Amino acid sequence: MMKKYLLFLLITMLLTLTACGSESSTKSAGANSDGKVDLRLGHIFPEQNLNGQAAQKFADLVNEYSKGSVEVKVFPSGQLGGDEELGRSVSSGSLDIAYINQGSLAGLDPLLDFHYLPYIVGNFEEADQIFYGDGIIPQTLKETLQKHKMYTLGFFENEFRAVSNSKRAIETVEDIKGLKLRVPGSQSIQGIFEEVGAQTTAIPFPELYTALEQGTVDGQDNGVLLSYDSKFQEAQEFITLTNHVYATGSLVINDGKWSSLTEDQQEAIQKAADEALQEQIKNNRQRIDEVVKSLKKEGVKVNELSEEEMNRFKEIAQNVWVEMEDVYGKERIDQLKEEVSNLK
Repeated sequence: MMKKYLLFLLITMLLTLTACGSESSTKSAGANSDGKVDLRLGHIFPEQNLNGQAAQKFADLVNEYSKGSVEVKVFPSGQLGGDEELGRSVSSGSLDIAYINQGSLAGLDPLLDFHYLPYIVGNFEEADQIFYGDGIIPQTLKETLQKHKMYTLGFFENEFRAVSNSKRAIETVEDIKGLKLRVPGSQSIQGIFEEVGAQTTAIPFPELYTALEQGTVDGQDNGVLLSYDSKFQEAQEFITLTNHVYATGSLVINDGKWSSLTEDQQEAIQKAADEALQEQIKNNRQRIDEVVKSLKKEGVKVNELSEEEMNRFKEIAQNVWVEMEDVYGKERIDQLKEEVSNLK
């Protein structure tokens, strides 16, 4: 009887340990008791911004394509922090997914603002060839994000960047001198503005509106769509379409979380990402003229640089390319130069 009792205890313990192991495995994959996976997605964009809309579209499509086995909850407008905080949270696994401006994560890794070198491309056709696909820019960004435990689901468009300010119209290189500008945590963008005599400071995006309103900084650089949707025109009288940087962002998921998903769930998420990001890029480009007109109607003075002044900016920008060789690597920059040269 004693042997039978001990055998019974041993079997009971083994069954209990097996059950606990299964439960732990399910929890590590982020699954609920019913097998559904809940994911949190954070971003800095206003909900009405096309990037904000794309994030919600992605979430809706994930639910549809996964047949309800994966549900994504979106936290917009910097609710979970600025880009750097979002990136670090995804890297650590405390956040599952984020739409991030990877150029603002240079503090995490300087290669994440490699694509912020000034005046790489001059139009959308060139951008499509350099910033998407298998070129050195997307390759570098994907590899660097992966190094920090972020798997890249795809890239979205953040437009060509402009400069807004509350002091004066920028029509020449000299007009920027002395302006105090908020820039993202990017050595390249900081470099181009400091080359032309501006004072630069990095402020988290969720705090930028207040900084502009209170005069902590005179201006900032972002695309017209994000600037308009963030209502910066309420504190900024002038915008110049300098087009100094074409910017992309990344839709990333923690790589441990990604690996924990089933193959079907991964396929559903990737399909949703591809569709939402392609739609975002198309809508982004269609809306720019409309927003420029709206800015003018609201009293903002919008201007473009003359060809002569644009060339002056581009010439100054070459200094930044040289200075950043020690940061990005000369071979990497030379490869980018070759890709750009092939466009011509």
